[in-house]
Amino acid sequence: MKVGIPRALLYYKYFPLWNTFFSELGAEVVLSPQTNKRILNLGTEAAENEVCLPVKVFYGHTLSLKDKVDALFVPRIVSVEGGAYTCPKFLGLPDMIRALDVDLPQIISPTINLKLGWREFYRSIYELGGYFTKNFFKITLAFHKGLNDLRSFKHLTQNGCLLNEALTGRFSPVPKGPLRIGVVGHPYNIFDSYVSMNLIERLQKKDIKVLTAEMVSPEIIDEIVSNLQKKLFWTYEKDVVGAVFHWLDTRAVDGIIYVLSFACGPDSLIQILIEHEAKEKGFSVPIMPIVIDEHSGEAGLVTRLEAFTDMISRKAVKEKS
Repeated sequence: MKVGIPRALLYYKYFPLWNTFFSELGAEVVLSPQTNKRILNLGTEAAENEVCLPVKVFYGHTLSLKDKVDALFVPRIVSVEGGAYTCPKFLGLPDMIRALDVDLPQIISPTINLKLGWREFYRSIYELGGYFTKNFFKITLAFHKGLNDLRSFKHLTQNGCLLNEALTGRFSPVPKGPLRIGVVGHPYNIFDSYVSMNLIERLQKKDIKVLTAEMVSPEIIDEIVSNLQKKLFWTYEKDVVGAVFHWLDTRAVDGIIYVLSFACGPDSLIQILIEHEAKEKGFSVPIMPIVIDEHSGEAGLVTRLEAFTDMISRKAVKEKS
C-alpha cells in the first residue's frame, strides 16, 4: 500500500516516527514535494478564505498526492501531553480534508488524544497498524522503532541542528559571525522555505547564527511556562513562549524574529503575551513580528530583515563600546 504524507503542518514534528512506522509495516511512504507555487495555488483555491495559511498549504500538499497513493495519512491530533491541547485546526483536519469537493483516496485518520490516557493512545496505534497487519508484535516493534527515530531526530535539534537539516540529513556549516538571532513560530512556517521565503537561509548568508525553539529542551520550556501568570493550554504555542523567555533570561540572542501566519488565532494571542511579559520584565532585546500569508512578497521581507539586522548590529557594537 502507498501511504501519502503531506509535507506540511505536523510533518515537521513527527515525520521520522510515522515514516519508520509505516515502512516497518510494509507500506511505501510517499511524501509530497517541497511547497511551490502550484501547491500553494491548489490549496488556496480549495480552501475557504477564513482558513489560515498553513491549512491552505496542507490542502495543496494533500491534493498533490491524491492521484499517487492508495491512502492519505491525516491524523486527528487532539492532545500530545496531559493538561494541554493542540490548535483546533489539528482536531478538525481529517473532516476538513474529507469535505473537499474532489475524489480522494482512503483517508487514514487515527485520533491521538493523550487526555484520554495511554491505554486509549495505544489502542489508536494498534488500530492504525491494523490497516497493514494483524500481527500485534509487528505493530509494537514498528511503533517503538519509530519512537527511536523520533528521539534521534529530537536529539539532533536539541543539540543545535536546524530542524530541516535533521529531517533531510543535509547539514550546512554553522555561521561564525558575532550576531545570534532567535527565530520562533511554528515549524511548518519557519522551515517551509517557500512559505517563509527562505528566512533562515537569508540570515545565515549574513553570517548570523540562527537559534530555534527546537533547540531548547522541553524541561526548560516547562519550567519557564509554569511561572507565567496564566497557564497555557496549547502545546505548540508553549514551545514558542518558553524559547523566547529562555533566550531573554540567558541573553542568548541579539534579536528575535517571531513568524506568525495570517488568521492564526493562537499566534495572535501568543504575540501579545510575549510582548507584554517582555515589557513587564524590562527586557531590551528587539523582537520583530513577521506576518505571512499567501500574498506575502519577498521584497517586503528583505527590506524588513535588512533594517532589523542593521539595527541589532549597531546595538551590539554600541553595547560593547
